[in-house]
Amino acid sequence: MTTATTRRSGGDRRISPVFIGILAVAAVAGWATWTGYAQRPGIAVFLFVTAAWVVSLCLHEYAHARTALHSGDITIGAKGYLTLNPLKYTHALLSIVLPVLFVIMGGIGLPGGAVFIERGRIRGRGRLSLISAAGPLTNALFAVVCTAPFWLHALDGVPMVFRFALAFLALLQVTAALLNLLPVPGLDGYGVLEPWLPHGVKRQVEAFPMFGLLIVFALLWIPSLNIAFFGLIHDILRGLGVDSAYSDCGYWLYRFWNGTPEVCTVSP
Repeated sequence: MTTATTRRSGGDRRISPVFIGILAVAAVAGWATWTGYAQRPGIAVFLFVTAAWVVSLCLHEYAHARTALHSGDITIGAKGYLTLNPLKYTHALLSIVLPVLFVIMGGIGLPGGAVFIERGRIRGRGRLSLISAAGPLTNALFAVVCTAPFWLHALDGVPMVFRFALAFLALLQVTAALLNLLPVPGLDGYGVLEPWLPHGVKRQVEAFPMFGLLIVFALLWIPSLNIAFFGLIHDILRGLGVDSAYSDCGYWLYRFWNGTPEVCTVSP
């Protein structure tokens, strides 16, 4: 019985072919963006950024799951969360489809909740908070990786279109980290605070998590809030060496069906 359980656990932690396929799409589309192989660079940018964004969503949820496993929830492996397979998530619609639609509609990176944690198995409130924080921290790390060529001044010889795509992908990661840390039910920021709240408060808001994503997205359609939020995002990106013109061009190339400003298609 012990041996059978061990084998099952190992299988449940093997990287999923689905994730490998998504990673392959990101790699091929990134190559097409870099080399200019695609006749319409916007399509290559769209595929590269979308696939890389889904990869980051998988890593976001994996971070939650891995942290939960080390905090006491030994059921995580059996649920398939450690395989990086997005089809194993509790709410594939909230975790993959909606975040991709948010990017397409408004260039907003906002992951959704997906992994079910058996909270009764977790040892201590601090660990519960850490599990929630692990996802946004993964996005922050992803943003650092995406912006590293900019703040390390290592962009000599890198095609302009690829720079634009990388800058836009970095913008998505920064927005994901910041938005998901908001103390709104349904987002990880609330998950960080929830273990420390009075029981009465938690009962009052327990019906709202499913609407948290949509409420935040709707608020960002208010012009004044949108301008203030993206002003903050661009300030952070500038601090990481990314000019706002780069992420803007990445956004326009990504939404290729709307047409791309000429300045965004000019090579150095």
